[in-house]
Amino acid sequence: MTQPPGPVPYQQLPGCYRHPDRATGLSCVRCGRPACPECLRSAPVGNQCLDCIRADPADVRTPQRPGPTRASAAPITMGLIAINVAIFAITAVQSRSLFDNASGSTLFDRLVLFGPLVGYGDLERLIGSGFLHYGPLHLLANMLALFIFGRDCEVFFGRARYLAIYFLSLLGGSASVLVMQPMGATAGASGAVFGLFGATLLVVLRLRRNPSSLIMLLVLNFGLSVAVPGISLWGHLGGLLAGAAVAAGFLYLRKQAYGWAVVGGIAALIVTIIAVRAIQLREVLAPILQ
Repeated sequence: MTQPPGPVPYQQLPGCYRHPDRATGLSCVRCGRPACPECLRSAPVGNQCLDCIRADPADVRTPQRPGPTRASAAPITMGLIAINVAIFAITAVQSRSLFDNASGSTLFDRLVLFGPLVGYGDLERLIGSGFLHYGPLHLLANMLALFIFGRDCEVFFGRARYLAIYFLSLLGGSASVLVMQPMGATAGASGAVFGLFGATLLVVLRLRRNPSSLIMLLVLNFGLSVAVPGISLWGHLGGLLAGAAVAAGFLYLRKQAYGWAVVGGIAALIVTIIAVRAIQLREVLAPILQ
């Protein structure tokens, strides 16, 4: 974060919106008004003033000690990692190969995302493919990213909102692949992970912190998605957009109910895209498959 050339003189700091005689360098993350520590409360993302808390008391959160997020504070993230690892282990046992677990695994064949089969009713592939991985390196890369971004997102947004971000990102990535690359066999948690990436970036921006390192990491990952064969660029992009859109609803709308309304709207949009594309694929491939 870029630092100012020198400390701001105390006399030049704005006054608290409730106590004008108290100069403060703090402000509410929702309305932006300057506020002294007495007039701020800890919320899921940053500190909010008393007026914003009264407007939406459900967002009040008990203050926690600053420090790195512990794995015990993010049980959903750890559970998602455990499910991914368990499913990978099953595919490896079925295929009798650690590095070629996609070949000969009935579970992998059943859940891998393949557009024509989704068009013929295999809707479980839209979610199930997000828990499959091509080999241990693919699994390790995605689980490491999920561990890093998932823990913080779970603590920031709370469990229910975190789950909404995760699964709509996963579904958004699947929808994007279905539209842009329906004939490829796609698998991996990358769509959901990129959604968490987008959510984390928005949190950093909302807290007015320097996002340059996250932006550089995002650009690097998209560069690899383009340069390395076999990586689903469209899955990454769809997940990123869906996750960022859901997170924006939670972060920038004053009432929690409005954020959930955004979730419903995004979910409806994704489902509509999937339904339309599935019908198109079924009509195009019906003569071939008959």
